[in-house]
Amino acid sequence: MIVNPMILKDAGIPMNLSVFATILISVLGCLIMAVWANAPVILTPGMGVNAFFTYTLVVDLNFSWQTAIAISMISSIFYIIIAFSSLSDVFARGIPGSLKTGITAGIGMFLVELGLEKAGLIVGGQNGALLAFGSLKQPATLLALFGLLLTLILYLKKVPGNFIIGIFVASLGGYFCHVTGQATTVNIGQLTQFGKIFNQGSFAAIGDLKFWLAVFSMTMILVFESMGLLSGILPDRSKFKRAFQGSAVTAFFSGIFGTSPTVAAAESASGIESGGRTGIVALVASGLFTASLFLVGFLKYVPQAAIAPVIIITGAIMMQQLRFIQMADFSEWFPAFLILVLIPLTGSIATGLAFGFIAYPLAKIAVKATQDVTPIMWVLSFLFLLDLVANTFLS
Repeated sequence: MIVNPMILKDAGIPMNLSVFATILISVLGCLIMAVWANAPVILTPGMGVNAFFTYTLVVDLNFSWQTAIAISMISSIFYIIIAFSSLSDVFARGIPGSLKTGITAGIGMFLVELGLEKAGLIVGGQNGALLAFGSLKQPATLLALFGLLLTLILYLKKVPGNFIIGIFVASLGGYFCHVTGQATTVNIGQLTQFGKIFNQGSFAAIGDLKFWLAVFSMTMILVFESMGLLSGILPDRSKFKRAFQGSAVTAFFSGIFGTSPTVAAAESASGIESGGRTGIVALVASGLFTASLFLVGFLKYVPQAAIAPVIIITGAIMMQQLRFIQMADFSEWFPAFLILVLIPLTGSIATGLAFGFIAYPLAKIAVKATQDVTPIMWVLSFLFLLDLVANTFLS
């Protein structure tokens, strides 16, 4: 409710309205997951996907946020087609696990970088340096460090509500240390203005090649991140198909509600670890998201420094997926490694995906293991190569 609007604010979406979009699509997504899939999975606007939406589509490619919404909606339609057809099974079997894992971990690394930046722990470098360490003289940076330490301890001790407690305590500290909260004041009365972002997708650029390249990249991110996350957290694999379908449908409605696409939240694992095995988990979450509509007024007291620790730890949790990659096989590890490092270093999830998918068949050719490359991988690798070349000339 806080982190997603903060990221989308950089795309130009009003934060006070984005909060409502985040809550409402989470209510709907969790209901779909509870009723349609009967799965203990929370759907909410995805960390990493929102970064692609903001920093690649809007900041990098200079699309308006309304056009980025349109790109998300069309990408979600392709996602729905894949989810409700046999293509989902083809993709699930045909994409190497190392690449799926690399996508999740690479997005996690991107979030870590974003969180460190929002905490003031890293800043733009000088004298040719890419990055530099921030200043510990800044109250906001010290507050972020305190919040990071506190949240980490709570998380390691498996204290229920660890992230919320960390945000609350850090925000309280910020209030007494005069570290200001968000500039935008949010209250439930502003829900009457929700029409300003509801169903505002702009398809004016639909004839532009750059638009369709962005659609391709977004589709790949939605499909493979969701596939990787659901495969990693669902205790009952028989529920994968319907959960994948529910995720696709909710991603489409995200655009109508005026936010970046939803994905299965990695935090769903906490409900599963607590014994959740059915849609009751998602149903309860939907009810709690609904109740949160009446508490949004407190968001004005939450400074950016209080949110940064959650972004950092969430990114670290996503990066734990690296343990599933067979690093001893360099032909498996190196393509995933390219995804892992290029996403944060280039600030583009699409670029990381392109290099990883292109490198995989080349690495297998080098070690004479082309039998490991499925037909769908050859096709996707070629498409990513075309995407990379086209984006190079369009930039």
